[in-house]
Amino acid sequence: MDVDIGNALATVASPGISRDALERLDEDVARAHERIEAGRADAEHGYEALNLPSRTDPDEIYRAVDRPEIADADALVTIGIGGSALGAATIADALSGAGAEVGVGAGSEVGADTADDGTQTVFLDNVDPEWITGHLETLPLENTAINVVSRSGTTAETLANFLVVREAFEDAGVDWTERTIVTTGEAGPLRELSDRHGLPALQVPDGVPGRFSALSPVGLVAAAVCGHDLEALLAGASAEAETLTGSLFECPAYAYGATTHALAARGASVNAMMPYAESLETYAEWFAQLWAESLGKDDLGQTPVRALGATDQHSQLQLYRAGPRNTLVSFVTPRERDDRAIPATDVDDLAYLGDASLGELLQAEFEATEASLAAAGRPNVRIELERVDAFELGGLLYGMEAACVLAGELAGVNAFNQPAVEWAKKATRGLLGGTDADGNRLEEADAVAEKTTLRVDR
Repeated sequence: MDVDIGNALATVASPGISRDALERLDEDVARAHERIEAGRADAEHGYEALNLPSRTDPDEIYRAVDRPEIADADALVTIGIGGSALGAATIADALSGAGAEVGVGAGSEVGADTADDGTQTVFLDNVDPEWITGHLETLPLENTAINVVSRSGTTAETLANFLVVREAFEDAGVDWTERTIVTTGEAGPLRELSDRHGLPALQVPDGVPGRFSALSPVGLVAAAVCGHDLEALLAGASAEAETLTGSLFECPAYAYGATTHALAARGASVNAMMPYAESLETYAEWFAQLWAESLGKDDLGQTPVRALGATDQHSQLQLYRAGPRNTLVSFVTPRERDDRAIPATDVDDLAYLGDASLGELLQAEFEATEASLAAAGRPNVRIELERVDAFELGGLLYGMEAACVLAGELAGVNAFNQPAVEWAKKATRGLLGGTDADGNRLEEADAVAEKTTLRVDR
């Protein structure tokens, strides 16, 4: 992963950061790096995520999925939510060669795709009943594997969907116990279930928040079932980890994290992540959770926006170029990709396309968009990969995680907790009759009844 922050300099963009300010910021980066390295050395909660490339055992994952009903399945349904699904979906979609056709890449619902080995992948990370039913009706249950992921084993959405999927298998006369793999914590309902039925089970790594867990069994089980190269993913992440030094001028991840922090402080409250590769559409969804849940605290943080080049040149670019000066656009683009020639045409106004390819057109679209923003004085950053493959994807995921941790250190926020999310979980549980550990009603649910209303009915 290489990063070019030239179009975020104050000489190009407003808001922007001057070279002198970058030099001063680099001193803060050096101090933040010392804290990060200390956290990694002590395996502290959160910082442990940056140790995953060297601590994740791909052979353990391969052994866990080495059951014919799982390894040879025609379809894989992964049941999780947030970090328990988005990392796995990002990897599966990126390495299948095409982005999610519906859902995750476009609305955090489902990634439906076909892996290189022919495995159809579906990610159930919402509880919309019509949507769930529609997918269950189209899956070949007699040859579908189930991958259920929850650290606690009590996540409401995940467990509800698992119960629904399990019932569908039973109704179809399919033994779900032969086709299910579990990734969970050391204890809890899912661990007990796996022990009772002899299900293959993997451990959610300790000290790693879900949104930082893509390079662990949480994100890699689906990749293994689909036949993707786990060693290459981890090698790419390890190579990126080697670049973590105490200077933003020597480390692409820190260059990105420090620049986003500086621009946020100068008014860029929005970060539009815009990959120019269809296969990375779900990656933008993964990034949105990472950035929002990690940095959105204490009235700080950037609002992540998901975009896709070249599609969103026709839907969002107008705002980023001519709207409020509150947006950083983050491009991700591969230097190499498989290509396809554009057929020649006898239409004079389109003749120029006959001398080009789709890849050349997409690259021209990217360069034109980047230049358009710079010409309007709007900050943007270029993140380049050699190509979209397992090695480069591993480096991208690790690099964005390291950038996020650094941005949290510079902002003085805890990038590893999510108190607002926990509040909403308690409110949901209370509305469904759940109680706290002492059997008392969860007071967060009372806020729902206190809602202020101003209805306008038809």
